[in-house]
Amino acid sequence: MQQTPPVTIEDSRFQPAGAAHAESAERKPGRIAVVDDESTNIKVLRRYLQLAGYFDFVSTTVASDCVALIMREQPDVLLLDVMMPDVNGLDVLRDLRAQPSTAQLPIIILTADTNADTRRKALELGATDFLSKPVDANELLPRVRNSLLIKAHQDHLRQYAQRLEDEVARRTRELTRTRQEVVHCLARAAEYRDNETGRHVLRVGRYAGVIARELGMDREFVELIELAAPLHDVGKIGIADEVLRKPGKLTPDEFEVMQTHAGLGRKVFDCVSTSEWDTFRQHTDIGQMILGGGQSSLLAMAARIAITHHERWDGSGYPLALAGEDIPIEGRITAVADVFDALSTKRPYKPAFPLEKCLDIMKAERGTHFDARVLDAFLARIREVVQIQIEFADCN
Repeated sequence: MQQTPPVTIEDSRFQPAGAAHAESAERKPGRIAVVDDESTNIKVLRRYLQLAGYFDFVSTTVASDCVALIMREQPDVLLLDVMMPDVNGLDVLRDLRAQPSTAQLPIIILTADTNADTRRKALELGATDFLSKPVDANELLPRVRNSLLIKAHQDHLRQYAQRLEDEVARRTRELTRTRQEVVHCLARAAEYRDNETGRHVLRVGRYAGVIARELGMDREFVELIELAAPLHDVGKIGIADEVLRKPGKLTPDEFEVMQTHAGLGRKVFDCVSTSEWDTFRQHTDIGQMILGGGQSSLLAMAARIAITHHERWDGSGYPLALAGEDIPIEGRITAVADVFDALSTKRPYKPAFPLEKCLDIMKAERGTHFDARVLDAFLARIREVVQIQIEFADCN
């Protein structure tokens, strides 16, 4: 016996001959898919539904084409026959439920089988409802209507959830951008007091991120240190101009004052006590105190970097004389980034050194000034470091 050819109807404007009553029905939204191996059954179901105002259909008599058809056309409800040659309707149901895009699609099972086991299996596989063959229009229409209402509600919830997700993502990007801008502005404020361009802080942050990635740090740590490292010298805000901007060599007393910038930088990110707040409100020299809120992970890391980026691996650094792994890893990373940028750029007391000279100086302090592992990570990414130098070169 020759197999009935597939019937696929997708045009919502389709009107069969003699459908005057259907034409007068109010058009209702919803795309309805019908899968049945008998084309006559499909025509009967379509006729019932057209009389009720539904005109958007997709259909097929070939069960093996069903899943591809449904995935492509994305109907709002599926009327699915169970007893079909080649592919069983329950297998189709199982395949559709396994696909994320059709996992919630309302599927009404059409069956002439009154066996309770068939219905139980269909329910276990996720059938939405049942219709017994031959289909009664008085049962078909309310089931289709209810299924379409469920689908419309699901679509509304999904779209609403997507809008919320998009809004959260947008706000998150905005907050991230704002946080970056605030951090860079604060970092530049400190650098401008030292006659720097402000790009020093950007380079140090990028170098620190490069080192952290080479060390295998997770994404969160890398993102934090790229933001926190530029704040390493924020304590310079509290150093007097005659010391900070002195073009020549500092005296021992002046150098001791300069060393306090690490502690002042830590102070910037501390929470302000009640007594400090009272003092601040009455103080005229607001440059000596900056309100902070050291509860965030960013400010906490920035505080650790500010206080430890002048510590040395051998313990001869300042202000705490920490040694080895007692120095937080973010401080050790920033120390390498900061020294390289100081060597490779022009300063009031020195010219910019060539790359090879910078690297030779730093290699000579491997294991004394610098953590060897951190320095090696920096050297392993020197090509990337050079690209950052070029991208964020000083303008003057």
